[in-house]
Amino acid sequence: MDHLSRTAGTFAPPVMEARRWLEGVEFPSDSPLINVSQAAPVDPPTEGMRAAMAEALERPETHLYGPVLGLPDLREEVAAQWRGAYGGAISPSHVAITSGCNQAFAATIAALCSEGDEVILPVPWYFNHKMWLDMSGVTTVPLPTGEGLMPHPDAARALISERTRAIVLVTPNNPGGVEYPAELVRAMFDLARDNDLALIVDETYRDFHSQSGAPHDLFTDPDWSDTLIHLYSFSKAYRLTGHRVGAMVASAARLAEAEKFLDTVAICPPQLGQRAALWGMRHLGQWLAGERDEILDRRAAIEEGVPALAEKGWRLLGAGAYFAWMEHPFDMSSADLAPLLVREAGVLALPGTMFTPEGDAAGARGLRIAFANVDRAGIGALYKRLAALSLPLAPAR
Repeated sequence: MDHLSRTAGTFAPPVMEARRWLEGVEFPSDSPLINVSQAAPVDPPTEGMRAAMAEALERPETHLYGPVLGLPDLREEVAAQWRGAYGGAISPSHVAITSGCNQAFAATIAALCSEGDEVILPVPWYFNHKMWLDMSGVTTVPLPTGEGLMPHPDAARALISERTRAIVLVTPNNPGGVEYPAELVRAMFDLARDNDLALIVDETYRDFHSQSGAPHDLFTDPDWSDTLIHLYSFSKAYRLTGHRVGAMVASAARLAEAEKFLDTVAICPPQLGQRAALWGMRHLGQWLAGERDEILDRRAAIEEGVPALAEKGWRLLGAGAYFAWMEHPFDMSSADLAPLLVREAGVLALPGTMFTPEGDAAGARGLRIAFANVDRAGIGALYKRLAALSLPLAPAR
């Protein structure tokens, strides 16, 4: 029997796979590619941030190893701003800075799980979460979501076993875009606490939430750190995708376990990115509010254009922050439709099958639309191209 490595036990990186669909395809100058496959800012950081980064490059300490859990000033700033945003007792000792939010998730799982343990992920899931669980020898337990892509606490409760270690929520959601109501997040927190589980809440897109004020009240619980592990990314807020800066907010005891993983993998998060994130937190509040307004306007454009697509059989199942989740009307899997869209419509989007278990019917009908880099005119062009597709329709349900 052939030996399989841990990496062989999971799938290829979806975004990289999708990029290969572009090979050999030429797009007319009057109808260029519309790329809605990835949620990453394409613009560089602001001029002020770049100037601050240039200044940081002149400091000798920027080029040395730093603390494994991150720069003390940045940890303190995160704690202070999280207290202001969420309320509750959050200290720098609750904060770790990581090399991106993916690493924060990886460190969290390493701190929580051992071989054969289980973690509950709502479906559709963020594919890198599934990939890391696969490579960690941890079993992913899919939690189906109903209309509105909302996970239900009762459905999650039915999936808990003696090997379950955590429930994961991503809100605003990647890939579905939906924002989980505070009541739902609280119910999942209570479920996790009652069963001695961790609740991992990934709020990478919190800066683009449509709600003003705190999106949940979990940090106001005096014992929040017994259950909650909160993850964040600076990449989307401050255009720092290439500098890999994220955060993990949890109990000091859990951070001590995560520190072992972080020290082994990267030793410390990148110094330049951390200094940029700190400068951004202190100086770019008003600028970030403007970025949020623009994203919310693009979300509105996604929702406003739906009636024309609905006439062609499309359905919008979720939208928010950077993403929309759409159900296509065609008699084929989204795994086949997505590469076809490149050639037939000049659109690069990821199929729902990349975010769901194999054979999942909802995944076969789904497409993730990452609209954050597409303005209103681009969204209009996207909808026109999708509406113009002439393909065999799926049988009526």
